Amino acid sequence: MKVKLLSIQGEEKGEIELDSQVFDGKVNRDLLVQVVKAYIANQQKILTASSKTRGEVKGSGQKPWRQKGTGRARVGERRNPLWRGGGVVFGPHPREVSRKIPKKMKIRALQSALNAKLKDSEIVFLDKLEVNKPKTKVFHEILGNLDLRRRSLFVDRAFSREAVLASRNIKDVELRPAADINAYEVLNCRKLVVTKEGILSLEERIKKALS
Repeated sequence: MKVKLLSIQGEEKGEIELDSQVFDGKVNRDLLVQVVKAYIANQQKILTASSKTRGEVKGSGQKPWRQKGTGRARVGERRNPLWRGGGVVFGPHPREVSRKIPKKMKIRALQSALNAKLKDSEIVFLDKLEVNKPKTKVFHEILGNLDLRRRSLFVDRAFSREAVLASRNIKDVELRPAADINAYEVLNCRKLVVTKEGILSLEERIKKALS
């Protein structure tokens, strides 16, 4: 498959042929769900919310009144969950929620995410990301030329210092090297902007991991 390459001015700069082994049009939705949930869980790692059970609440374990004859409901102790200040039944406790993802699952999920973005026409193929000045205004002009109005993720083999400084103050723009990008980041953006070098780097990474 051949796709058009754009310049940072939004003009056509030629074409690039996508590798059919990587961009094969297949989207494994079950795998994507599993991997994305794992990435989200790994951002938290440990849930710290905690509640006390009836055995942990401060208070006496003595029976408040005798079992029968008072006309009141029977009660075993003041720490029972039905009373105010008592323990919590089935409350949250600190626990680890991180998940391990095999390397091949990560790569397959990344491949599926790229194919899903390509199917939905949410990938912009860029010839080069050339930023001469570390100015936010310069990067805003690039976004306007490419008609990028929502959350955008730029992918390249490597970014210049000027590009990083020019984009870091823009809320909905993120720059990620092709060697570090994952399926969650690809799906979490509205537009994926990949340079020519970024595409070649992604294809090399995916084919090497699956070979």
